Amino acid sequence: MKINFTMWKKALNVIPDVSKEEWDQLDVVSKWLISTRAAVLIMTFISAALAGLFALRDQAFRFLPWLALTFGLILAHASNNIFNDFTDFVRGVDKDNYYRNIYGAQPIAKGLMTRRQHLTYFAVTALVALVLGMYLLWTTEFSPTAWVLLGLGAFFLLFYTWPLKGMAMGEIAVLIVWGPLMIGGGHYVLTHEWNWFVVIASLPYVLGVTTVIFGKHIDKLDMDKKKGIHTLPVVIGEKASRYAVLGMMILPYLITVYLVAARFFTPVLLIVFLALPAFLKIYPVFLKPKPETPPEGQIGWPLYFVGYAFYNNRKFGSLFMFGLLADVLIRIFLPAFWR
Repeated sequence: MKINFTMWKKALNVIPDVSKEEWDQLDVVSKWLISTRAAVLIMTFISAALAGLFALRDQAFRFLPWLALTFGLILAHASNNIFNDFTDFVRGVDKDNYYRNIYGAQPIAKGLMTRRQHLTYFAVTALVALVLGMYLLWTTEFSPTAWVLLGLGAFFLLFYTWPLKGMAMGEIAVLIVWGPLMIGGGHYVLTHEWNWFVVIASLPYVLGVTTVIFGKHIDKLDMDKKKGIHTLPVVIGEKASRYAVLGMMILPYLITVYLVAARFFTPVLLIVFLALPAFLKIYPVFLKPKPETPPEGQIGWPLYFVGYAFYNNRKFGSLFMFGLLADVLIRIFLPAFWR
């Protein structure tokens, strides 16, 4: 079967919607990228990159464990996305024109693949992630902390969609996973030392990731209400959720300034303020309820808030990552500049 590089690129940028005829012509990599919603995996890559940069900052970076960490986290996230679709399909959530079927191809619900094929994708992806996790355990000499991190990762992977998301704990789970687990835990398996300062320093990025899931759950608030799925936006309401997202978009700037003032970061981290124009461009969107019809030029409808949250997080997160890289280089090559 011919490799479709065009679809690879598309699937890494958006969540494509394809027909059964188109699906049958795709190569296995394209199918995997669509099934895993690969466009959002960039958030996990940035978390792994930040863990590596914090380790490099502590002069404890090791390339092979970091590579295993990066691919392990990405594949764990991919496994979670596949399993979420399977769980929602089995529970009957992805029926009656539910959001997941509208904004992109839900492979099993749309009949693109059978249950067995879907579970095979999950099993292979999760198995490779587990093998990489066991390798990281081995590098830490199977320390108790590493076992706890692996266990928590498996717990959130398997139980995020049910029951956590329906108990208004999905957003909190995202905050925990992308911060303490991915960045704090990633730093631990590279350095073999737990550092709460790294967890705190990860917050500017992690809050942005949390806005993405918040935005998605605001978008499908009404449908979730009807299906009895009690996400946090369903519990606290649409308006409070919109303002919570704005708060989580502003806080990263304030936390970064504090960490610079406290001399945990060098002033180069203030590069994140280059993302401020992106925030100023989109914040008015969150001041108003979601429109009844898609605005002109709106992409991805009926998804709305999540797209703006993702755009903001990508801008801020990329600058935060490059700022941290510059911070590390200054400490290594210009130590006299920052003491």
